[in-house]
Amino acid sequence: QVQLVESGGGLVQPGGSLVLSCVASGFTFNQYAMAWYLQHPGKEREVVATIDLRGRVTYFKDSVKGRFTISRDSAKNTGYLRMNSLKPEDTAVYYCMTHKDGSDYWGQGTQVTVSS
Repeated sequence: QVQLVESGGGLVQPGGSLVLSCVASGFTFNQYAMAWYLQHPGKEREVVATIDLRGRVTYFKDSVKGRFTISRDSAKNTGYLRMNSLKPEDTAVYYCMTHKDGSDYWGQGTQVTVSS
Protein backbone atom coordinates (compact mmCIF):
# COMPACT_ATOMS: atom_id res chain seq x y z
CA GLN A 1 0.00 0.00 0.00
CA VAL A 2 1.55 3.24 -1.18
CA GLN A 3 1.65 5.85 1.54
CA LEU A 4 3.11 9.36 1.65
CA VAL A 5 3.22 11.33 4.88
CA GLU A 6 4.20 14.99 4.93
CA SER A 7 5.42 16.93 7.94
CA GLY A 8 7.26 20.12 8.76
CA GLY A 9 4.62 22.74 8.06
CA GLY A 10 3.72 25.47 10.47
CA LEU A 11 3.55 29.19 11.11
CA VAL A 12 6.59 31.22 10.12
CA GLN A 13 7.30 34.92 9.75
CA PRO A 14 8.04 36.45 6.36
CA GLY A 15 11.65 35.83 5.46
CA GLY A 16 11.77 32.67 7.51
CA SER A 17 12.48 29.10 6.51
CA LEU A 18 10.85 25.69 6.75
CA VAL A 19 11.79 22.20 5.65
CA LEU A 20 8.98 19.91 4.60
CA SER A 21 9.50 16.15 4.66
CA CYS A 22 7.64 13.43 2.82
CA VAL A 23 8.15 9.89 4.10
CA ALA A 24 7.24 7.20 1.59
CA SER A 25 6.28 3.60 2.29
CA GLY A 26 4.72 0.66 0.51
CA PHE A 27 6.78 0.95 -2.65
CA THR A 28 10.36 1.23 -3.84
CA PHE A 29 10.80 4.96 -3.40
CA ASN A 30 14.02 5.25 -5.39
CA GLN A 31 12.37 3.92 -8.54
CA TYR A 32 9.93 6.81 -8.95
CA ALA A 33 10.01 10.53 -9.41
CA MET A 34 8.28 12.71 -6.89
CA ALA A 35 6.81 16.18 -6.76
CA TRP A 36 5.67 18.85 -4.35
CA TYR A 37 2.44 20.74 -4.94
CA LEU A 38 0.73 23.59 -3.16
CA GLN A 39 -2.93 24.47 -2.91
CA HIS A 40 -4.31 27.86 -2.00
CA PRO A 41 -7.83 27.94 -0.52
CA GLY A 42 -10.46 27.56 -3.20
CA LYS A 43 -7.92 26.94 -5.96
CA GLU A 44 -6.49 23.94 -7.73
CA ARG A 45 -3.22 22.33 -6.75
CA GLU A 46 -0.16 23.69 -8.49
CA VAL A 47 3.13 21.93 -8.97
CA VAL A 48 5.96 23.58 -7.05
CA ALA A 49 8.92 21.37 -7.91
CA THR A 50 9.70 17.94 -9.28
CA ILE A 51 12.66 15.61 -8.91
CA ASP A 52 13.42 12.45 -10.84
CA LEU A 53 14.35 9.06 -9.43
CA ARG A 54 18.05 9.88 -9.69
CA GLY A 55 17.68 13.06 -7.69
CA ARG A 56 17.82 15.46 -10.60
CA VAL A 57 15.57 18.48 -10.31
CA THR A 58 13.32 18.61 -13.35
CA TYR A 59 11.02 21.58 -12.61
CA PHE A 60 10.60 24.60 -10.37
CA LYS A 61 7.65 26.97 -10.29
CA ASP A 62 8.94 30.41 -11.30
CA SER A 63 7.81 32.10 -8.11
CA VAL A 64 9.94 29.83 -5.91
CA LYS A 65 13.12 29.62 -7.98
CA GLY A 66 16.12 30.62 -5.92
CA ARG A 67 14.16 30.26 -2.68
CA PHE A 68 13.05 26.62 -2.57
CA THR A 69 15.10 23.46 -2.94
CA ILE A 70 13.81 19.96 -3.62
CA SER A 71 15.81 16.90 -2.70
CA ARG A 72 15.44 13.25 -1.77
CA ASP A 73 17.19 10.69 0.39
CA SER A 74 16.47 7.23 -0.98
CA ALA A 75 18.13 5.54 1.99
CA LYS A 76 15.50 7.17 4.21
CA ASN A 77 12.63 6.89 1.69
CA THR A 78 12.13 10.60 2.20
CA GLY A 79 11.72 13.64 0.00
CA TYR A 80 12.28 17.20 1.12
CA LEU A 81 11.24 20.71 0.19
CA ARG A 82 13.42 23.34 1.79
CA MET A 83 11.78 26.73 1.70
CA ASN A 84 13.75 29.91 2.34
CA SER A 85 12.84 33.59 2.23
CA LEU A 86 9.20 32.71 2.69
CA LYS A 87 6.56 35.20 1.61
CA PRO A 88 2.93 35.55 2.67
CA GLU A 89 1.88 34.36 -0.76
CA ASP A 90 3.62 31.03 -0.07
CA THR A 91 0.87 30.32 2.45
CA ALA A 92 -0.85 27.13 1.30
CA VAL A 93 -1.26 23.45 1.98
CA TYR A 94 1.71 21.56 0.57
CA TYR A 95 1.46 18.01 -0.75
CA CYS A 96 3.96 15.48 -1.99
CA MET A 97 3.00 13.23 -4.86
CA THR A 98 4.35 10.29 -6.77
CA HIS A 99 3.08 8.64 -9.94
CA LYS A 100 3.23 4.87 -9.96
CA ASP A 101 1.72 2.30 -12.30
CA GLY A 102 -0.69 4.77 -13.86
CA SER A 103 -1.94 6.27 -10.61
CA ASP A 104 -1.13 9.41 -8.67
CA TYR A 105 -0.53 9.02 -4.95
CA TRP A 106 -0.78 11.97 -2.56
CA GLY A 107 0.04 12.65 1.02
CA GLN A 108 -2.44 14.27 3.39
CA GLY A 109 -0.82 17.68 3.10
CA THR A 110 0.86 20.00 5.55
CA GLN A 111 -0.19 23.60 6.17
CA VAL A 112 2.36 26.36 5.72
CA THR A 113 1.35 29.80 6.96
CA VAL A 114 3.61 32.79 6.42
CA SER A 115 2.50 35.71 8.53
CA SER A 116 3.85 38.28 10.94
